[in-house]
Amino acid sequence: MLVYSSIMFIMAMVFMVISIAIYNGRTDLIHDYHQTKVVDRLAYGKAFGKALFVITIVLILSGIIGLLDNLAMLAIVILIIGLCIGIYGIVVVQRKYNKGVF
Repeated sequence: MLVYSSIMFIMAMVFMVISIAIYNGRTDLIHDYHQTKVVDRLAYGKAFGKALFVITIVLILSGIIGLLDNLAMLAIVILIIGLCIGIYGIVVVQRKYNKGVF
């Protein structure tokens, strides 16, 4: 599971950089189509960044649990549940600021 944990940590770093950038106002990293009806881009970026940060935390947590010998399935379960929560957060942000997901 060392390879799994390494992949999770690398992806967490990528997601962390992206989520911090979006949180700080770089909404140009989000596709323009998903921002067509957004009025307050700063609040949208902060909310979207927080939702992506949830995914970052889940990737780190899953990577840490993956390092433990007998808990490989728990790492996968936490990853799946956490990704669902993070995606749900993004959907909520899209509905609130863009008046819909698409």
